[in-house]
Amino acid sequence: MTSASIARAPFGRLHDGTVIERVTLRGEHGFEASVLPFGATLQALLAPDRGGQCDDVVLGHDEFDGYLAQRKFFGATIGRYANRIAAARFVLDGETVKLDANNGPNALHGGPQGFDRKLWRVVELTDEPGPTLVLERESPHGEEGYPGNLQTRVTYRLRDPMELAVTYEATTDRPTYVNLTNHSFFNLDGARSGRQILDHRLTIASDHFLAVDATAIPLPGPPQPVDGTPFDFRKPTAIGARIRMNGEQLRLGRGYDHNFCLASGTGVRFAARLEAPHSGRVMELFTDQPGLQFYSGNFLDGSTAGKGDRLYRQSDALCLEPHAWPDTPNRPDFPSARLDPGQVYRRTAIYCFSTL
Repeated sequence: MTSASIARAPFGRLHDGTVIERVTLRGEHGFEASVLPFGATLQALLAPDRGGQCDDVVLGHDEFDGYLAQRKFFGATIGRYANRIAAARFVLDGETVKLDANNGPNALHGGPQGFDRKLWRVVELTDEPGPTLVLERESPHGEEGYPGNLQTRVTYRLRDPMELAVTYEATTDRPTYVNLTNHSFFNLDGARSGRQILDHRLTIASDHFLAVDATAIPLPGPPQPVDGTPFDFRKPTAIGARIRMNGEQLRLGRGYDHNFCLASGTGVRFAARLEAPHSGRVMELFTDQPGLQFYSGNFLDGSTAGKGDRLYRQSDALCLEPHAWPDTPNRPDFPSARLDPGQVYRRTAIYCFSTL
C-alpha cells in the first residue's frame, strides 16, 4: 500500500527469507516516522530544525542486517517487561515465576528474546485521523518465563502539528506483569551529525528518583529526592553539566541510567522536555506512565556502526523511556504493573516536536 501519507517498501529479510517491510508515516513540514514490524521498531524519525532542515533524530541502522547482527534496542518496542527484574524471578499469587536471566542475575527488557526480537503483524494502516500503523503479536504463556497468553498491540500515529503518539495495549488470560515502552536513542542534532548530546538541555517533571545497586536494581526504601543532587532536572539543565560529578549513583550507572518517578495522576501529562541549542529542535514527552527511565547512552562503546556508517560512542544519544518502575513485581511498595484477565493494559507516549 502506498498513499500520500503512508508508504511501504521492502527493507530486508530474516534468516529464513521472510521479507521485512519498512512502513513510513508522513506528516507535514517533512515530519515522518518509519517503523519496522520486526521488533515494532521506530527505525527513523525525521523532524525539522530551526531552519526547516529535516534530519533523522534517532539512532539505528540504514540496513536491516544491522538490527539482526546485534541486539542494541535501537527504536525497539520492549516487553514483556521493560527494564530489570531482580534475580530474574518474582512471586505471583503464591507461586514463584522464574524468568530467563540476561543481565547478570537479572532479567532485562523481556529476556534474551524479548519483544524487540519478534516479528509483529501489520493489522491496520489508515490515513485517518492521521497516518497510522497498528501492529500486533501474541506472546504465548511461558515465553521467557512469563505467565499468560498475552495479546499485544502497538499503534504508531502521526498527529498535527508534529506529534508522534505511540499507544500500547495488552490483554491476558491469566495474571501476569506487563510493562511496555519504546527504546529510541535520541540525538536532536541528528543521528548522522557527529555531535554529542551533552549540550542538550533536559527537563524532567520529577521530584524523586530510584537509586540503584551495582546491578541497576532499585535499592530498598522509598525513592530519593532529586533536590541537591545531579539528578535534579526540574529546570532545564545541560546533560553534561553534572554527568561527571563524583557520586556513587553516577559511578554505578557510568552516567545516568535511572528511573525518575513522575507525578501521580490519571491521564497523559507532561514528563520531559529536551532541547538542542545547536539545531534548535525541541522534543516534549507526555505520558500516562508512572516512571521515566533516563539513560545517557553510557554503554555505547564504539563497537556498533549505525546510520551513515558512524560508530556509536558514549554520549552520542540518550533514551527517555516512559514505563513502570523497574523491579515492580518484587516491590509491593511500587506502583503495580500487574495485569489480570478481563483488564486491558493501555499506555501512551506522545513525542511533540517544535523548535527554539
